[in-house]
Amino acid sequence: MEAKALQLPDKTSLAIIGAGPHALTLVTHLLQKRCKMRGRFVVFDPSGQWMSRCEQQFAAFDIPHLRSPAVHHPDPNRFALRKFAESRASELFPPYDLPGTKLFRDLCEDVISRWDLHNQVIPLAVTRIEPLINRFRLWFDDGQSIIARRVVLATGNASLQIPNWVEQIESEYPQDKLCHSSKVDLRGLQIADEKILIVGGGLTSGHLATGAISKCAKVHLMIRRQLQEKLFDAEPGWLGPKYLKDFFAESDLSKRFTMIQQARNGGSVTPAMGIELRRLVRNGNLRIDENCQVVKVEWLGNKWLVQCSDGNMHEFSRIWLSTGTKFDVTAEALLKEVLATYPIPVVNGLPVLDKFLRWQGCELFIMGGLAALQIGPTARNLSGALMACEKIVPGIVKPNFIPLDNRSVS
Repeated sequence: MEAKALQLPDKTSLAIIGAGPHALTLVTHLLQKRCKMRGRFVVFDPSGQWMSRCEQQFAAFDIPHLRSPAVHHPDPNRFALRKFAESRASELFPPYDLPGTKLFRDLCEDVISRWDLHNQVIPLAVTRIEPLINRFRLWFDDGQSIIARRVVLATGNASLQIPNWVEQIESEYPQDKLCHSSKVDLRGLQIADEKILIVGGGLTSGHLATGAISKCAKVHLMIRRQLQEKLFDAEPGWLGPKYLKDFFAESDLSKRFTMIQQARNGGSVTPAMGIELRRLVRNGNLRIDENCQVVKVEWLGNKWLVQCSDGNMHEFSRIWLSTGTKFDVTAEALLKEVLATYPIPVVNGLPVLDKFLRWQGCELFIMGGLAALQIGPTARNLSGALMACEKIVPGIVKPNFIPLDNRSVS
């Protein structure tokens, strides 16, 4: 999905930050609703490519298929992926026809081609959003800037959740010997005969465990509770009115946050992954310790000595933290000045947005996990991208929308 750099304009009607599945979904829905928007928006991502982070993660963890059903994808036509896969039925995995990663990648490439979006991503990293009067100035890592009438933040940025015991490690250690799962890339990793501790019980843990074992490593999976098995991150009822009706009827946003937490209920693996993990346990390549946590770790120069809450001590060559992420608008560097200029209520790290997912007081729209109070527990997923578009697009193409090109810019 190559993209060549565009010359940066002085101003734009709409700036979209991020080029992942949420941003791609937004652009296709926006153009479907208002084709005149073509040429009035720009997309920024340091990679200069659509879907680069998503593809990197698929490859780094050797993920065979998505966790979302075939109806969830960036094309406005809900049946586009099924039609695209008519001659590739073997790449739809049961149940619910979960698309294989290559199939999904090819579908996205087809979407990008059909909507003529190949050259829409400008390879610049936004480092600062400066609020101005009725607009924003975006600053980039190369010192350039652009003025935008509207901005959509679609990066999916979240803070890594790092256990407290990591900060208590006294000695220096090689960074690749203890890292968050987001930093792990199984490709080319030489770990044969190593013993690896993976902390966490989500699907990423499962992918890392199976991937490491396929490279002849031994894996110890440590989970602070029982291993949870679920087909999706949240029950399918959250994709429609069955559960969302009560969610949106709840006016107490603290209770909404609790509903989100209960719906996702921490990390889980798919039933298929659960079967594979149990097979690896029987083969002696995997050990799973449930209801167990790390208490203390010590780097001995070439290995980790790990003390666990069950009283056992173990030695490992590497530790991977599959401990997830947390969405906290107050910790998002890009939103620091926006929050200071336009203070809004924040509930457990999540901003209170309006019905268009717009930051109250300005023309900044939020997609992804930060919009969960208005979208529900699947806000960060592909289904959440679609629900976000249904709210954001009307806010952008509403009748009183006047392109910045027709305004004077001070």
